[in-house]
Amino acid sequence: MEMAASAATTIVWFRRDLRLEDNPALIAAARAGTVIPVFVWAPSEDGQFQPGRVSRWWLKQSLTHLELSLKKLGSSLIMRKSNDTLSVLLEIAEDTGATQVFFNHLYDPVSLVRDHKVKQGLGRRGIVVNTFNGDLLYEPWEVYDDEGQAFTLYDDFWKKCMNMPFEPEAPLLPPRRLVGPIGKLLSCTPDGLGLEDEFEKSSNALLARAWCPGWNYAHKSLDSFLHAPLCDYAIDRHKAEGANGSPTSLLSPHLHFGELSVRKIFHEVRIRQATWTREGLAAGERSVNMFLRALGFREYSRYLSFHFPFTHERSLLGNLKYFPFSTDESYFKEWKQGRTGYPLVDAGMRELWATGWAHNRIRVVVASFSVKFLQLPWRWGMKYFWDVLLDADLECDILGWQYISGSLPDGHELDRIEDPQVEGYRFDPDGNYVRRWLPELARLPNEWIHHPWNAPPGALRAAGVELGVNYPHPIVEIEVARERLQASLAEMWERDSVMKSTLANGLEEGLGETMEVVGTGGPLHEIMDVPRVIVQRDADLSSISSRRDQLVPEMVLNEFHLQAHESIMNRSSTGLEDWEYAAMALPPPRVPERRGANPVTNPTNHVGGSNEYVAPARPSVAWPTVTAMDYDLDSTAESSSVAGPAESAGGTVPVWSQEARPARPPVRFRQSLVPVVPEVVFRGTGLARRQLHASVQRVNIEAMTSNKTSSLSV
Repeated sequence: MEMAASAATTIVWFRRDLRLEDNPALIAAARAGTVIPVFVWAPSEDGQFQPGRVSRWWLKQSLTHLELSLKKLGSSLIMRKSNDTLSVLLEIAEDTGATQVFFNHLYDPVSLVRDHKVKQGLGRRGIVVNTFNGDLLYEPWEVYDDEGQAFTLYDDFWKKCMNMPFEPEAPLLPPRRLVGPIGKLLSCTPDGLGLEDEFEKSSNALLARAWCPGWNYAHKSLDSFLHAPLCDYAIDRHKAEGANGSPTSLLSPHLHFGELSVRKIFHEVRIRQATWTREGLAAGERSVNMFLRALGFREYSRYLSFHFPFTHERSLLGNLKYFPFSTDESYFKEWKQGRTGYPLVDAGMRELWATGWAHNRIRVVVASFSVKFLQLPWRWGMKYFWDVLLDADLECDILGWQYISGSLPDGHELDRIEDPQVEGYRFDPDGNYVRRWLPELARLPNEWIHHPWNAPPGALRAAGVELGVNYPHPIVEIEVARERLQASLAEMWERDSVMKSTLANGLEEGLGETMEVVGTGGPLHEIMDVPRVIVQRDADLSSISSRRDQLVPEMVLNEFHLQAHESIMNRSSTGLEDWEYAAMALPPPRVPERRGANPVTNPTNHVGGSNEYVAPARPSVAWPTVTAMDYDLDSTAESSSVAGPAESAGGTVPVWSQEARPARPPVRFRQSLVPVVPEVVFRGTGLARRQLHASVQRVNIEAMTSNKTSSLSV
C-alpha cells in the first residue's frame, strides 16, 4: 500500500516513437507508477511541414497498431486532435492528477521550439518534465572535435562516433504490463483524428499491399533484412532493383515514425557482424560497415539540424546564397511529373508520385537533376519530397538536398553534374526499372533504353515510341546544362567576391569559418564560408554531470522567437532568401533551348550578373503549386500545395543572432539541460572575430528579421 501511495501518475507523450520496445520514456513511466499514454495530432504546429498524404496514412496505421498493443498491456492510448499540444497535456494532467510528463527527444527545428514551449508551460503548473534519448546512438552534444566544435564533415563525425569511449546503450525491453488510470478518458479513434479523408482512401488502399506499418511489423522487416539482403548490401545497394526484391532495408519509414529504434538496429547488425567475422565472411563484414555508415547519415542529419537549425532553408556553406537559382515553374512541373525526357529521372519521379517511395540512389539522381540540370532551388525539391514521401523525414531531407546541391563542405562538388544516361546504365543496366515505370518505353532495346533520343528512327517505330508525342524530348541538353551551370557558378563567385570586398573594406562585419573545397567551379580552389559551433570547452562533461542525465536544449524566448514563429507558421516572413535573389529584376541569361521545341525566353526565370551587389527590397514571388499529374498513370498520390512565400522560412527554427558577450565566461552545467555554451565563434580571413550565442543551446531566434545579409543568410 505504501508503494501504491507513493506511485506517480505520468503522461507519456508519444510523437515519432510509436513503439513499446526500447522506448525510454514509456519504460521510465512504467517503473514510476500509473501510465497515461497520449498522442496529440496538432498539424498546425508544424507550419509548412505538415505530413503529406502517404505519411499521414502510415501514421494512422501505426497509431492503430500502437493503440492495440498498449491496451493489451493495461493502459489505452489517449488520442486528441488540437491546435495546441500544451493545452491538451495540461487538460489531461488536470483530469488524471498526473504530476509528470515524459517524452523522447526530437531534433528538428520545429520540434525544438515546440518542446521548449511545452516544458515551460508544464513547469509553470508544477508538472515535472523528463525527456529521454530515444532516437539516436549519441546525443548531438556528446560528439565534437578536438577543439570542442561541432563537426561539419560527415567522415570526421562518423569516425568519432565509432570511436567514442562508450558504446551506444543496449535497447530496452518493452514493459511487461502498464498500470492505467482509473476511469475513462476522452479520446479519439485513429479515424477521428482526420488523418485520411474519403478521397484518399482508394489511393491509400494500394499502399497497404506493399507496406505494413506498426512496431511489430518493423521488427519483422528488420529480421528479414538481417537474414538475407544485409550480407549482399555492399554489392546490391546501388541497384535500382535487386534480383531478390529490394536491395535496401526498407526500414526508413519504420525509423522515421519510431516503430524501430536505431539502437535496436545498431546492436542487431553489430551482432551479425561479429558472427560473420568469426566465420571469416569478409563480404558480410563489408556489407555491415556500409550499412552502418548509411545509418550514420541519419545520425548526422539530426546532428546538423540541432547544431545548425537554419539548414532547412539556408545552405551551410555561406557562399551559396549568391547562386542564381532559376524559378521556372514549368521546369518544376515537368520534373515532378516525370516528363524531363531522361528515362531514369522520369521513372524515379513517377515511382515517387505513385508509391511515396524511391530507392536512395534514385532520389540522388532526381535531386541532382533538379538542382544541377534545371537549377531549381533545392528547397523546392526538399519541400516536394516532404509532401510525397512515405518516409518523409525533415532532417534527412535537409541533409540529402544540401549534400546534392553542394551546400555542405563534403557534399557534391558545385561544378559536378551527373549524366542521367550514364547513371541509368550504372543503376539500371538491364532497363527493368525504367520499363516498369515508363511503359511507353517498354519495348525499346537495352541499347537505347536510357537515351531514346539517340535511337534510330526504325528502332523507335518498332518500339512504338514517338518523341515529342508519347515521350518528351530532353528538357535540357546535357552540354547546355553544363555550360549553364558554369555560367551560374561564375556569377555566384563574382557576387561573392564583391561582398567579400565590401566586408574587407569594413562596411559590414563578416561571419564564417573559411574552408578550402575542391571542385567549386571557381578559379582554382575557392574559399567557402562554414559556420562553427562550440559544443564543449575545456571542462570535462563526465566529471560534472553524468552523460545519462537527460540533456535538452535551453531556450530563452524573446521577441525574435515570436517573430520567427509567425514566419514559420506562414503568417509572415521578413527574410531575404535565394528565391528572392532569383526574382530580382536583373539582366536575364540565355535560356537553353529544348530539343525539338522553340526557344523559350523568360527574363524573370534566372538571375543575371551584376558587378555591384545590393540587397534588394523584398519582392513578391509566386511560388509553384504541386498539381495533379496529367499523364496517364495509375497514381496513388493526391495533389498538394507547396507553401507560399514563407516556404523559405521553414518550420519553427532557432537561428543565429548577434549579441555582445563578455570574454569567454566558464561553461555552466544544469541538471536536465545541455551545457550552456555562451558563444559561437566564427573566424574569417582578414576579418574581425565575432562572438555569437550558441543558438541551439541558448536559442535566440532572430529568423532574419532584417534584410541585412551575412555569410549565414543563404
